[in-house]
Amino acid sequence: MILLLGMVSYVVRSQSYDTLRLTVETAVKIARRQSPDVLVARHSFRSAYWNYCFYKANYRPSLTFTSTPNFNHQINVVNLSDGSSHYVEQNQLMADGALSITQNIPWTGGSLSVNSGLQRLDLYGDSRTHTYKSNPVTVTYEQALFGYNSLKWDKKIEPLRFEEAKKSYVETLELVSTRAVTKFFDLARAQTNLRIASTNYANADTLYIFAQGRYNIGTITENEMLQLEVNRLTEESNRMNAQIEVDDYMQELRSYLGMTDRVVIEVEVRPEIPAAQVELDEALSLAFSNSPDRITMERRKRESESNVAYARSLSGLKADIYAQVGLTQTGDKVSSAYKDPLNQQYIQLGLRLPILDWGRGKGRIRVAESNRDMVYTQVEQDMTNFELNVLKVVKQFNLQTSKVNVAAKTDQTANRRNEVARRLYILGKSTILDLNASISEKDTAKRNYINALYNYWTLYYTLRSLTLFDFVKGMPLTEDYESLLK
Repeated sequence: MILLLGMVSYVVRSQSYDTLRLTVETAVKIARRQSPDVLVARHSFRSAYWNYCFYKANYRPSLTFTSTPNFNHQINVVNLSDGSSHYVEQNQLMADGALSITQNIPWTGGSLSVNSGLQRLDLYGDSRTHTYKSNPVTVTYEQALFGYNSLKWDKKIEPLRFEEAKKSYVETLELVSTRAVTKFFDLARAQTNLRIASTNYANADTLYIFAQGRYNIGTITENEMLQLEVNRLTEESNRMNAQIEVDDYMQELRSYLGMTDRVVIEVEVRPEIPAAQVELDEALSLAFSNSPDRITMERRKRESESNVAYARSLSGLKADIYAQVGLTQTGDKVSSAYKDPLNQQYIQLGLRLPILDWGRGKGRIRVAESNRDMVYTQVEQDMTNFELNVLKVVKQFNLQTSKVNVAAKTDQTANRRNEVARRLYILGKSTILDLNASISEKDTAKRNYINALYNYWTLYYTLRSLTLFDFVKGMPLTEDYESLLK
């Protein structure tokens, strides 16, 4: 049985998962490359890019070919020249084709097009005939007067929207880094707690065994002996709970880093941190220049103005003008249909003036203006909150380096004090209360050190997300946007 158990234990160990050692910088790099949030951000940027391409295409000429051939063989009512109507059998085929170049005019919101087309009409029956109608050149202009010029407002809004999308993608990468830091240090705390619990259990077990010998010779009391046994059982329970936390946080980190393999992650918390001090004025200037939040605020203001213009266009006088000039001719041959073309002109003006609408138009405008004023107020408040948030993060970040150094020294001192307290207790020169106090201080100092590093890295990437600036390298944060579209 012992041999069999040994073989099973060997097989289990040989099938154990690979171990991956991660630093916080490595975890951030992996997260920025393959985390689910980054993949979603890439698709969002691609969507914004194609929307921007669609917007730009509206200001470029378009070339279109149209054709609507039809065959008609039926009895229809035909109005004759004397005013009477008769049922007449019609048997005809009409084929046509036209090319048109259309250009939108952003300054007026109108549309200008140049067309060229040819039609052929075939009549079937006792005598088969065919004729052609040509339109060598036709110029058409359509314009809505006193209406909403969407082209003008898109020109003010859509470039902001695309610039916002580019900066939002860079900001998302920094926010992904912040989330990766959070999950990294969640696992770091759990693994630190497991190491603390394992060390404390080993020390408690050693002291308990040592105390049994002292208790047998009567050098310690039964109460002290029971206290050491309680300490041992408590540390054993802490160790099991810490192992459960390690497994849970390890799974969360693997999932966020996009790892499909069930590797065992061991985080390595290094004391090195980027050395950077940030000036308040510089951070504010960079935040206002680079942050997508500022662009979002400006876009919201322009959209509110656009809504007011649209509401006004729905009220009052509305007019549409349609003008067409060109050349046309008919003939029984294609060549004759293009010979000596005749002039043609067509102009249409449409007017609409509401006389009685019971205040609907005025109310629509007042609602749009009220919403615009509300947006302006919200943007001003958001701008103030944004500035205060930048100032707060900068102040906390500049202080956090000192906090990390203090926490590191406290951790080292607490470890030395615990070693001294344990030796003194073994020599019988201190009480169990002093030993427990040193253990508690040691564990607290270690956890505080981990938390200080976590706060530093969180503030570091939060500040980068607010300013889109790398203060260590002294350069703006940007991405290769072309590669995102591949």
